[in-house]
Amino acid sequence: MSQPSPIPPSGDASRDAADPSFAPDLSIGSRTTTPYEDYVQADVLTHLQHPLSDDPGEMVFLVTTQVMELWFTVIVHEWQTAADALRRDELTVAMDALKRSTYELEALNAAWKPLARLTPAQFNAYRGALGEGSGFQSAMYRRLEFLLGEKSASMLVPHRGASREYAELEKALQEPSLWDEVLRLLARRGYSIPDAVLWRDPTVRHEADPAVEAVWAEIFAGPQESELVRLGEALTDVAELVWRWRNDHLVATRRAMGAKPGTGGSAGVAWLEKRARKNVFPELWTARSHV
Repeated sequence: MSQPSPIPPSGDASRDAADPSFAPDLSIGSRTTTPYEDYVQADVLTHLQHPLSDDPGEMVFLVTTQVMELWFTVIVHEWQTAADALRRDELTVAMDALKRSTYELEALNAAWKPLARLTPAQFNAYRGALGEGSGFQSAMYRRLEFLLGEKSASMLVPHRGASREYAELEKALQEPSLWDEVLRLLARRGYSIPDAVLWRDPTVRHEADPAVEAVWAEIFAGPQESELVRLGEALTDVAELVWRWRNDHLVATRRAMGAKPGTGGSAGVAWLEKRARKNVFPELWTARSHV
């Protein structure tokens, strides 16, 4: 009994390549690069890696860290967009930016996976290449923290020699944080936010306030379909993902180097443990006990 002939593929590769209805436009005219490379700057991105050791694992560490910097940049953009929109009472625009940032935070947190199983010996193989470098020196991550209300003028010190980064950080230090803009929106909506909170010095760290906690308790106890409840939950999503980032950082560091001092003179795990204990937007969390 003869076997049926196999079904031929839907298209032949050689024929498809020659058929204008299938083939992409491969002509770039007089260009020296492709439009894709011009837009994405792929040639720049893929040649930014300059390992300083002979260990092959350093490439993974270097690229992963650079990817994290790019995600910091996107998230800062989203939160600045949200803060500006809140200032203009454009809550829909702010909510869209916050929602996008949660997806980006998930991708940022996933970037720990290539580093999360490093053994001490594997990390030590290229740790010396970092020299005095440390993640807490990241200017873009510092801007991210400033937008969360984690302000500290002392964190500008490592950037004194870099005029652009220093100017951007100094501006971010002086501006209201995302949380400040949220509270000002609530005040404009008639909620009792104390003047001492609304018009505090924007260069200092936000501290939890019982009056703000009471306002959020009132909002959370109200109609669940209200836009302010949705805003509170969107901000809580952001806060939770930032907490997860800090904890993933802590666990990865603890596995790779234990309790040894960190690079750049930091306290290593001890510093990260302190950071992991801090809640972002603290009143959003404590208010839930009163609903």
